[in-house]
Amino acid sequence: MASRASLVLALVVGGWVSTGSAFAQAGPDLNWAEKMFEKLNLDFGVVARGAECKTQLKVRNIYQETINITNVSTSCGCSAAKPSANQILSGQEAYIEISMDTARFMREKTSSALVTLSEPTKGLRVEVKIPLKVYIRTDVVFTPGSVNFGAVDVGAGAERKITLAYAGRADWKVLNVKSPKPYLTAHAVETSRNPATGTAAYDVIVALAADAPTGILREQLTLITDDQANPNVPLPVEARVEADVLIEPAELALGSVAAGQSKTMNLIIRGKKPFKIEKIECDRAENPFKMRLPVDEKTIHVVPLTFAAPDQAGAISDRFTVTIAGRPEPLHFKASGKVVVAAPTPTAN
Repeated sequence: MASRASLVLALVVGGWVSTGSAFAQAGPDLNWAEKMFEKLNLDFGVVARGAECKTQLKVRNIYQETINITNVSTSCGCSAAKPSANQILSGQEAYIEISMDTARFMREKTSSALVTLSEPTKGLRVEVKIPLKVYIRTDVVFTPGSVNFGAVDVGAGAERKITLAYAGRADWKVLNVKSPKPYLTAHAVETSRNPATGTAAYDVIVALAADAPTGILREQLTLITDDQANPNVPLPVEARVEADVLIEPAELALGSVAAGQSKTMNLIIRGKKPFKIEKIECDRAENPFKMRLPVDEKTIHVVPLTFAAPDQAGAISDRFTVTIAGRPEPLHFKASGKVVVAAPTPTAN
């Protein structure tokens, strides 16, 4: 059991890294895997039939050891789950994308996402069960199930339309559409109504403004209706606002680097047309990073970036400025991780 007790918890607070035994503080029954999850249950609430019902559950590695995601499944066909990565380096994050099927199922549905985490060097393996719940309305149907703008050029803006079909009260109405962001607006237009059958149809027009920020946007509009029991109907919205030049990843995750050692990772810079990188500068005066800049124009540049770790332990948090020839505004990315010093090996007396 000594090997199990040696899993080390790394706490990062205000840029300082301290270590201590997770099991020593809470006893052997501590579920170390559950502590990595942002939430341990998910309730999607009341949604329209056919609505896209999914979320990303964050899993953060708070330990010094690399943690593997060895299996992800669900307990019911009404739900699905998949990981964004199979391995999480120390201090880094992965996501479990979880969705509920609102097209084939109705009313209340419950399920569980089952995520197995392991730390292979110590033989640790735990399955975490995440209860899932949703209530799927039978009277409101979206077609399609979400507003997906896809890829949108920065500054361009875009507009999409979906339809809402209602069956129930003869006088049911959509009163308003609320948005959580100023760059996302929407309104509903009634297109048909049949009081005899209690049916109505609306077009929901959603606009993404030209000043929407770059990156992946996942938001949720709320249709406000005059239904006193369930007045709010959520509507998912997704967009990918792309600049003319993108840096991937926006934050380079170095993970744990042993003191005195070096680590090389590739930075990818891609554009919509060929471009040249003039320079990449680190904001830190004593720059521990080395890189080889390409000299020609390309639409995709792969830049190897090597970090030389100092002899002292500490957090890595650096910001870089990328200057592109002919582009008035520079780009930025970050590199993060930590330098670790191996503990002395105990000697037998």
